[in-house]
Amino acid sequence: MSEATVTSTDKTTEASGAADGPVFAVRNLWKVFGPGAERIPGNTEVHDLSPAELRERTGCTAAVRDVSFDVKKGEVFVVMGLSGSGKSTLVRCLTRLIEPTSGSLAIDGEDVLAMDKARLRELRRHRAAMVFQHFGLLPHRSVLDNVAYGLEIQGVAKAERRAKALDVVKKVGLEGLEQRKPGQLSGGQQQRVGLARALAVDPEVLLFDEPFSALDPLIRRDMQEEICRLHDEEGRTMVFITHDLSEALRVGDRIALMRDGRVVQLGTPEEIVGSPADDYVRDFVRDVVRADVMTVRSAMRPADGDEETRGAALAPDAKVSEAIEAVARTGFPVRVMDGKRCLGVVDHAGLLAVVAGTSAPAPDTAPGPGEVVV
Repeated sequence: MSEATVTSTDKTTEASGAADGPVFAVRNLWKVFGPGAERIPGNTEVHDLSPAELRERTGCTAAVRDVSFDVKKGEVFVVMGLSGSGKSTLVRCLTRLIEPTSGSLAIDGEDVLAMDKARLRELRRHRAAMVFQHFGLLPHRSVLDNVAYGLEIQGVAKAERRAKALDVVKKVGLEGLEQRKPGQLSGGQQQRVGLARALAVDPEVLLFDEPFSALDPLIRRDMQEEICRLHDEEGRTMVFITHDLSEALRVGDRIALMRDGRVVQLGTPEEIVGSPADDYVRDFVRDVVRADVMTVRSAMRPADGDEETRGAALAPDAKVSEAIEAVARTGFPVRVMDGKRCLGVVDHAGLLAVVAGTSAPAPDTAPGPGEVVV
């Protein structure tokens, strides 16, 4: 696997979660299907075989190969890849809907692989709710009753679950449709019901498995905006699975790009677009409009003379596209401001270099204290 920075788990956190600990900590996770699957992770002779070679030699398929990452509290962590890359298998392993073959997996420091059936039910019902591509709504129930279904399973009293469901229905933009049946809704509205049902149980983590793949492009964009809005409002931790790069770049704080069961690069959208780990990732991001992803930090240079005091100002995380507009409008370099401090300026030359990809950005990708490179 190419280099990807992940947080060390040397310091154990309590099951209730520590403020600075990861929500999910995944280490050396494997999921192998086939005869003698449990022998594959420990057999280093077959680790570098292609999927076809592994099947031919062992009869096994390694859907997830030696994957390690952390999901930080409050982030949208995207796992993306083409069909067959292992992304959906991976997210199902997080709550043991699919049993991992080997490795370690913890939520808030608690060993998921050691959970008994009762603890797993608690995990799936209260702590990590799944939103699937196929909505799985109950056709004979109203929108409100579908949204309240998870609370009903938990044993919440009828009046309380109805009040909670009404609140969540309003939150996802379905107010006024509470008594309709799923068959009376559009695809986008049905997906909002699925999202509301997951939100109603107030989980610590929302797990999305390609939730918008079946939707029309415009509805899909609306749902992406809804996810971004809800995340901005609530700061809820989300793990989002997709095969769509533009969707990953739009919703993700960090992205793990998978190929043949491995994570080939893990980083922010800017790191993946600006500094591809290999030719595969480079080809993957080739058609991305860099100005919409790269921030002004990647185009910044030190300010000269009076440049610190004149011209438009942008925050360090502003997109290059915003700087292009400001430079074109004013004719002056744009100041990159952190509060009242000028970090540098962005001019025509810097913007052109970033857009053309002729000058690599310099994000801080070096491991920090307590981090390891895998």
